[in-house]
Amino acid sequence: MNKDQVAGKVDQAVGKVKQGVGEAVGSQKLANQGLVDQAKGAAKETWGDTKDAAQQVTNSQTDASKENANQTRNKVSQSIEDIKNKGKEKIEDFKQRHSA
Repeated sequence: MNKDQVAGKVDQAVGKVKQGVGEAVGSQKLANQGLVDQAKGAAKETWGDTKDAAQQVTNSQTDASKENANQTRNKVSQSIEDIKNKGKEKIEDFKQRHSA
């Protein structure tokens, strides 16, 4: 949970209290301020949710990129090992054919 999500939840809670108090004491102004605070809080929380989702996508793409890089490295490493082993086999064959 990021700071925007927390601030949004706090603003919504404060707004509900203001609205309740305003309605209880008959203050339309206070009740309306509470409603505005709730709307602001909901917007902040939604912004925080959006930022959180974007971060998760970024992390997922970064992880996938790292995995792809690891797989490519492993394939190249295996190819090098295969070439090295084939070279050794050819050298051994050559030595066996040309030794007396």
